[in-house]
Amino acid sequence: MASNGDKVLYFLVGGFVGASVALLFAPKSGEETRRYLGDKYREGQEKFGEGREYVSGKVREGREYVDKAIQEGREKVGQKSREVSDRVHGAVERGREAVKTQKDQLSRAVEAGKEAYQEERRKFEEKKESAPKPENA
Repeated sequence: MASNGDKVLYFLVGGFVGASVALLFAPKSGEETRRYLGDKYREGQEKFGEGREYVSGKVREGREYVDKAIQEGREKVGQKSREVSDRVHGAVERGREAVKTQKDQLSRAVEAGKEAYQEERRKFEEKKESAPKPENA
């Protein structure tokens, strides 16, 4: 499929060919017709050059626009990536702190349980020693 620039080029060439054919059948002298065709040919070349420059300029503008959009997209993706990374890092740190807190609480509870066991065992041993001993023993 032809691009827009190619379509413009085909249109201009077709217009030039059509005008040339029409002039060949016009009721003018050969010299006048050749001079007229020469003028129109030069005019067509100028218009064609202007058209080519216009299309090239539009293509260049389009490329610049796309390049700018790509750059902005990359910057936004990078920014969002950093934001997400910071959020994840923060969540991981909070998770670590929560695990450490739970671990510390569990360690204190285990230590308290050991101490309570030791205390109760000591009390039991004291009670056992202070209890009267049967005489048949």
